[in-house]
Amino acid sequence: MKDLPEGVGEAEVRTALTAWGLAAASLTYAPVGFGDYHWVAAEPGSTGRWFVTVADLAHKRHCGDGPAAAFRGLRRAMETARVLRDGRPAAAGPGGAEAEERTAEPARDFVVAPLRAADGETVRGIGERYAVSVFPFVDGDGGDFGDALPPHRRARVLEALADLHRATPPAVTPVLSPDLPDRDRLARDLAETDRPWTGGPFSEPAGELLAAVAPRLSRLLEEFAHRAAEIGEWSDGFVVTHGEPHPGNLLWRGERCMLVDWDTAGLAPPERDLWLVGADPDELAAYARATGRRPDRTVMEFYRLRWALADVAEFIRLFRSPHDRTPDTEVAWRGLTDTVDHLTRGEAF
Repeated sequence: MKDLPEGVGEAEVRTALTAWGLAAASLTYAPVGFGDYHWVAAEPGSTGRWFVTVADLAHKRHCGDGPAAAFRGLRRAMETARVLRDGRPAAAGPGGAEAEERTAEPARDFVVAPLRAADGETVRGIGERYAVSVFPFVDGDGGDFGDALPPHRRARVLEALADLHRATPPAVTPVLSPDLPDRDRLARDLAETDRPWTGGPFSEPAGELLAAVAPRLSRLLEEFAHRAAEIGEWSDGFVVTHGEPHPGNLLWRGERCMLVDWDTAGLAPPERDLWLVGADPDELAAYARATGRRPDRTVMEFYRLRWALADVAEFIRLFRSPHDRTPDTEVAWRGLTDTVDHLTRGEAF
């Protein structure tokens, strides 16, 4: 985010960092990404650096409804990433060391996971609304959502996802509903476009934009709800998914692919991840050979649609709430107009 969080500054972040022994670190705000707030922490007199993320729990609906539930959901997602990164030893049993080696859960070093604080937790609260996590600072080449990956890099991402989807789910990993947490609210918003929308400079334009396409989006939302109910019945086949493995959440060290931003991690169909890679049939066939699971393109299209509807719901929630014209709300407005345009032309984004 380019804007700073309301009510949280360096003093509050520094106090939270005492849990990781980093109270004396210097902090530099990093205006990157959209949704969370980031600082780079550096320890005086050393080359040590850390990437500090502050999450606004009021805007983490995918983690839980309300700040308290979102905090619990965020902690489960971050703990999932930490367990995946560390791996798990096999339980002792018949067969000796060789059997234990065969059944151990391997460490997955492509997972950029949060560090544990002194008490073992991966997330600490800052008041009731915010939560902080600390990550190792990873030097690498990043990208942006929407960037096109060359085929050889798509292959590396699919290899990482195949490995992730074969993982034994950590006990803490949340089971994710295919449905939208804000679907009912979005349906109400689409039904209320004939009323004045207030809250800030983008409220009225957002209402006018949605009014022109409300019948089309309402039909899409109904079709989505029916399909979400069907997919939700397949939970026995859910796997550990990242949720957003797009180029903006990838770091490249040479041709080594690393995945960041694990707050969306959870159990879901593998297609939740696969649609974002944009793989061709040969690439999906390679994934199927690696996992023993044949991707379903109709489910991939479902998750493409879900992404777009979730963006619309998030942007409308923002614009029907008090807001100002800032660099971040400008980005949100462009995101809303682009997404609505694609949806009404029969595309998800």
